[in-house]
Amino acid sequence: MAATAVDLSRETHLAGGRLIVDLAALAANWRDLDKRSGDATTAAVVKGNGYGTGLEAASRALAAAGCHTFFVALPDEGLGVRATVPTATIYVLDGLLAGATEQYAAADLRPVLSSVPEIEEWSAYRRAGGSTQAALHVDTGMNRLGLSVADVAGLAEERALESLGLMLVMSHLACADLQDHAHNHQQLARFHEVRGMVPDVPASIANSAGVFLGADYHLDLVRPGIALFGGEAVQGIANPMHNVVTLEARVLQVRDASHAETVGYGATESLDRASQLAIAAVGYADGYPRHASSSNDVTGGRAWINGHSAPIVGRISMDLIALDVTDIPGTKRGDWVELFGHNIPVDEVAELAGTIGYELLTRLGHRHHRIYLEAR
Repeated sequence: MAATAVDLSRETHLAGGRLIVDLAALAANWRDLDKRSGDATTAAVVKGNGYGTGLEAASRALAAAGCHTFFVALPDEGLGVRATVPTATIYVLDGLLAGATEQYAAADLRPVLSSVPEIEEWSAYRRAGGSTQAALHVDTGMNRLGLSVADVAGLAEERALESLGLMLVMSHLACADLQDHAHNHQQLARFHEVRGMVPDVPASIANSAGVFLGADYHLDLVRPGIALFGGEAVQGIANPMHNVVTLEARVLQVRDASHAETVGYGATESLDRASQLAIAAVGYADGYPRHASSSNDVTGGRAWINGHSAPIVGRISMDLIALDVTDIPGTKRGDWVELFGHNIPVDEVAELAGTIGYELLTRLGHRHHRIYLEAR
């Protein structure tokens, strides 16, 4: 895996934070998952603006790595992939939006049909001569989108599925991040029942975590998302993926504070010693979680600065964060602080904030200057 040097453009000095996206690492993660998936096609889920990395940049890098099939949530995201990778196969996970058949067809976006009304609308389009293909989504235990197994059985008996141009039948695992969870086996068994109703259509059930469940779950196509972007897909094992996203913020000021003084809104944390505080230009407006704040009662998050870990002090505010750098001599205005990345895993920050890495990545703000490390 290799990448070009970071290109710090003229705009960098005007931003308080920078988001470094390693496209070489993204490509390496796709190749890793492709290898783990055996003979199955390895697609890429790039919804949520490419998990916060930038839809177009991520799609382009994945296509260059060898990915030809992409999943998005909404047709608008599909248009972004189509403009970037004109030859891609693109599935829309949220299905067919009412009255939007012509727009899907014009951009060759394949809806993942998950309800009888969607199927009726798509069937009418196909009977009128439409040629765009589709997927079928079956709920096997998530109770989110998807037809029931009974619905599929009825439609198959009526031969109502034959005219839809189905190129994929899929379901979604609810508990794949817990490898020993009985629900995984139950869902797979239900899905095999459905496969018998549409025997000639390729099948997919594995998300990122599903890839790690093994060959039984790989079927014809796997749909990794968070693992591509370096996030932790499976609980309880070391994350094998390369880090893709690094969030950094600029130190605005280093200030001295006395013993027993308080820091931040609400005066929730008082200092137990005379301290040096680095105030950095990042906050919840930038997508850094307020729940990673520190107080006298709760240990908050940490950052990485000049080769050392620095704890957060006090509440995180909209635009600013305070770090204790008393034991990191030489910290100065203009230094860059890593909020998550190679030294502070994004999932560590998420756990402290009571959430998951998916949410942190997809909520990254637009004030960061974005820097892409291109694969070469």
